[in-house]
Amino acid sequence: MPTLLVDVQNLLSDLLKRYASKVDYLMIRLEEAEGTDILLRGDKVETLSEAISIGGHIRAAYRGGWGFSSFNRLTSIAERIEEAIAAARMVGDEETILAPVEPVQAVCQLPLTGTDPRLVSLSRKKELCDRYCDLLKSVDHRISTTSVRYSDTSQKVIVATSEGTFIEQSWVDMEMRFAATARDGDTVQTGRETTGSRQAFEDLINLDTQVKSAAERAVAALTLPSVKGDTYTVVIDPILTGLFVHEAFGHLSEADMAYENPDLLEVMTFGRRFGPEELQIFDGAALTGHRGSYFYDDEGTPATITQLIQDGILVGRLHSRETAGKLGETATGNARCLNYHYAPIVRMTNTWIERGKTPVADLFSGIKQGVYARNWLGGMTNGEMFTFSAGEAWMIRNGKIAEPVKDVTLSGNVFQTLADIEAIGDDFYWDESGGCGKDAQNGLAVGCGGPSLRIRDVVVGGEA
Repeated sequence: MPTLLVDVQNLLSDLLKRYASKVDYLMIRLEEAEGTDILLRGDKVETLSEAISIGGHIRAAYRGGWGFSSFNRLTSIAERIEEAIAAARMVGDEETILAPVEPVQAVCQLPLTGTDPRLVSLSRKKELCDRYCDLLKSVDHRISTTSVRYSDTSQKVIVATSEGTFIEQSWVDMEMRFAATARDGDTVQTGRETTGSRQAFEDLINLDTQVKSAAERAVAALTLPSVKGDTYTVVIDPILTGLFVHEAFGHLSEADMAYENPDLLEVMTFGRRFGPEELQIFDGAALTGHRGSYFYDDEGTPATITQLIQDGILVGRLHSRETAGKLGETATGNARCLNYHYAPIVRMTNTWIERGKTPVADLFSGIKQGVYARNWLGGMTNGEMFTFSAGEAWMIRNGKIAEPVKDVTLSGNVFQTLADIEAIGDDFYWDESGGCGKDAQNGLAVGCGGPSLRIRDVVVGGEA
């Protein structure tokens, strides 16, 4: 182990020994991060920056109460520990219950398969953004507004606890977002594309087709008819499936949502049927190569793969050590924080629906009139209710894909929608574009995946 790391470990070990007797649990998290952020909006450069940050936070638990303190000066760490302990002792009046986790000492790094973005100059990254911006503009003279965003972040995190855990973990994450708005008189349409990677800068440099498709969809939608609002049998592509399983079902599987809401906990009862026997839903950071992958979460719990629905039946949920302890279940390694300014909370990692057995072409069979929706434009959830906007869509007539339509929104209750899945396609796609938001921690890297789905009785909003 390098000398500097040994020195840090010795320092944290001494601090933990000094203060551990005052609380039930004490954790120190140190973080060093550097990154690039570029935003081009039209011909204007709105952001062009490189930044380095160093900081950390303290979490202390006492009689069920938690104290938290963050800092960016290592010399103040003792004062911050005392702050967190004082806060925990002030609010604690029950019992600290944490699911047991074996202490571990490890140094690990998520491997890159290609060029590290830290080795790429700022000017080269800016040139890449310029090229994609020009591509968006070149599609059609009716493109009125464009935006291209590039970001990369490398993080090195050290987690040390009063139970004896000491972990150093590091990774690199990259993301690009593209949008084009087309205008023809009073008609305005927007197309978007997003991509991300934790593997190589090269994953971002050959996206011409994907980038142009955002502008092409915006232009095409100017002259498309709006879908007639109604209830339809709908076929959705794997990207929308990934969005659906993450936003509509995944958040309800985060155990802090359940133990803070007795009504939801009753609904999310293990053994309850939610979908057809073919339905299998998973979440896990132990998968390699995805944006939600890691070795240990931000509490030092090893990454796992958790099956949430097995053969259509609810069998699991996602946990921090506290939620697992309070519900008498096993910690799943899903406690994550965006950076040292925040405490870890229960978050998804890579969430997916397993591929099925129905050939994709057969998903359309027997549909007299329906809607085929692909990609996403936006969406929102409110508890068990969801509304998503499709990036592009077509009518289905007599089992065939027919004319394209626009302004397609899909709405419903997630539990009813899972029950209404009629068939699961034999295709599969990983969408690495996800940036998840929860409790003000926005943009946390996640992965989503799944096959195409056929769902009956979906409320499709459009023209009245």
